[in-house]
Amino acid sequence: MSHLFRQFARRISKVWRQQISPRFSGLLPLMGVLGFVVATIALGIFVAIADVILKKQTLAFDTQILLAIRQIHTPLLDRLMVFITFLGEPWVLMLLTIVLGLALIFQKHRLEALTLLVSSSGALGLNIWLKEIFTRSRPALWEQILDVKFYSFPSGHAMVSLVVYAVLAYGLALRFRHQQAIIVLGSIALIAAIGFSRLYIGVHWPTDVIGGYAAGLAWAITSLLGFEVTRLYRARRQTKLRS
Repeated sequence: MSHLFRQFARRISKVWRQQISPRFSGLLPLMGVLGFVVATIALGIFVAIADVILKKQTLAFDTQILLAIRQIHTPLLDRLMVFITFLGEPWVLMLLTIVLGLALIFQKHRLEALTLLVSSSGALGLNIWLKEIFTRSRPALWEQILDVKFYSFPSGHAMVSLVVYAVLAYGLALRFRHQQAIIVLGSIALIAAIGFSRLYIGVHWPTDVIGGYAAGLAWAITSLLGFEVTRLYRARRQTKLRS
């Protein structure tokens, strides 16, 4: 039995060395482990939030935060928040994804285009499915600036915008390494602003936004890990074909 196990381990090791570039052989497992840990934590947060929502234990918490945000409303902030929430509209994000995906395909970056299209469409489809499961009503604490339909949990703006802008930021950070900090901080600020805009406008409960972020983060990490594995596999394969 131990002999068979050693043979199996050697075979796995050989496949690993052949398929993954040595330059990244130490990085990819680290990325995989960290990504798995973060995605698991995010998924756990989502499950915990979903559980208390189903038990209707978050109404007081959600209401208190929304009413506090209501106190900072101004006409100028109203206009600003409507614009920011527009940047997180699922149809705007999908249109952006299609345009950028076609541009990437035209530039022969097919893997990047596929990753962007799959991650964004998957996030949108998953969000719609989750909304249908939980069927949570939207808040109605004051007269809203925007008329929003469909269910509330999890927030589609939070979930889909996190996935799309995180994937875009990841791709930009790979290309513009000297501006990585600006790209990452800018994308985080935009994603956070979109989530806050939904609370400011009053069309989502805070737990909707947190749940959307948690589900979106888990899906974004899964998509990016899939991209990295495929990218490194293809790079190694092309190297072997040239040699």
